[in-house]
Amino acid sequence: MTAARRSPEFWLTDMDGVLVHEGSALPGAAEFLARLIERERRYLVLTNNSMFTPRDLSARLAHSGLQVPEAAIWTSALATADFLSAQQPGGSAFVIGEVGLTTALYEAGYTLTDVSPDYVVLGETRTYSFDAITRAIRLIERGSRFVATNPDPTGPSPEGPIPATGAVAAMITKATGVSPYFVGKPNPMMFRSAMNRIEAHAECTAMIGDRMDTDVVAGVEAGLETILVLSGITRAAEVARFPFKPSRILDSIADVVELI
Repeated sequence: MTAARRSPEFWLTDMDGVLVHEGSALPGAAEFLARLIERERRYLVLTNNSMFTPRDLSARLAHSGLQVPEAAIWTSALATADFLSAQQPGGSAFVIGEVGLTTALYEAGYTLTDVSPDYVVLGETRTYSFDAITRAIRLIERGSRFVATNPDPTGPSPEGPIPATGAVAAMITKATGVSPYFVGKPNPMMFRSAMNRIEAHAECTAMIGDRMDTDVVAGVEAGLETILVLSGITRAAEVARFPFKPSRILDSIADVVELI
């Protein structure tokens, strides 16, 4: 028999679809965060969005009524900077992305340049430049290694889906024949770097997410307890289609509060 897991001591949670939806806090999110603090549980709020700094995201969450300090936010930009600084300390990169990514790389000791960079790093942006994409293609052809923050092909907007990092990465790959290394979810490396940040251990860490194809699969591969909430992307009827399953399926973050 498999030994029963202890109640999680450490918590990782996705942001969109779990804590917030279109800028509004979801029911139970504030109570969930308050319970973590009350029980002195270490936690991180994770997002594949690389556009914003933790300070930006903390302010956005506060506007929705959720108090999350900067230090409790882990983005794909931070995970990418962490990965690159481990692979090549003090390296250089040509970056297509916003302040969340450029700041993370700068603070990790990277030089941002378009002159023979070690890496081309692609992240989320709302102003993809044809000139910048062309420059990235040429640098990769000359030997720069290709890294992207996350594989999401589209992102949400009030008007509907918009192209995201994965879609632009596909364009660059088609032009160069080189696929990027994606650092963010569903790569379990993002969870491992997050756990390192809060000194957590897999056997006593839970991951809460709303997507089977990113949150849950990465949690399973990282050896975490996985909790799927049905307040976001994945519907209950879709779970059986996947060859892996979460540890728990709950309606929303409100149902997680009693597990802490």
